Amino acid sequence: MSTQHKAGLDALLTPEESVLVLIDHQPFQFANLNSHEPTMVVNNVTGLAKAARAFGVPTILTTVLEERGGHLIQQIQDLFPEQRPIDRTFINTWQDHRVVDAVRATGRTKLVLAGLWTEICLAMPALQAAGEGFDVYAVTDASGGVSAEAHDMAVRRMVQAGVVPLTWMAVLGEWQRDWAREETVAAAAAIQAQHGGASGVAFAWETQLLAGRAPLG
Repeated sequence: MSTQHKAGLDALLTPEESVLVLIDHQPFQFANLNSHEPTMVVNNVTGLAKAARAFGVPTILTTVLEERGGHLIQQIQDLFPEQRPIDRTFINTWQDHRVVDAVRATGRTKLVLAGLWTEICLAMPALQAAGEGFDVYAVTDASGGVSAEAHDMAVRRMVQAGVVPLTWMAVLGEWQRDWAREETVAAAAAIQAQHGGASGVAFAWETQLLAGRAPLG
């Protein structure tokens, strides 16, 4: 990512420029996920995928050795029932021309990635794509590594290469950008309520208070 894209308004994500690639959220990878609580990663990547669907962001699903590693988790697959994940043998997603071709076909320049594990299946494509001119964003809380150290070192390595780390709620906020964007505000609020943890609980409480307020006059 060039210096001019690291700061300023253009550094923020927009739905029109983004393409999302979800990498290897499969049972085998979850079995050795130790940097995060697995249920939290499931929650976060599901929220991220729902956000992409709500904002019309092209989403590419990919797995590695599905026959051995298991199918993509149902929470994601159910959101894109018409799409069969690209099943790879390459550990590095960006070495599979089908994935790269699918990304390039969108014409989008801001590549948003999340995957298991951070140190391998996320870092490898992030580093390569950044070197090929894409503005790469790594969603760290929708990803995870075999240890906290592995995840942390991978994020540091990606940052050194110009990859931008951010969380799934940050992605949602940047895509929404303005609460006056009425066509997506209801979906954004619903996703936050379902997957936003304490923010979702607070939103439900606020809705309850507003619903119970007597009309003025």
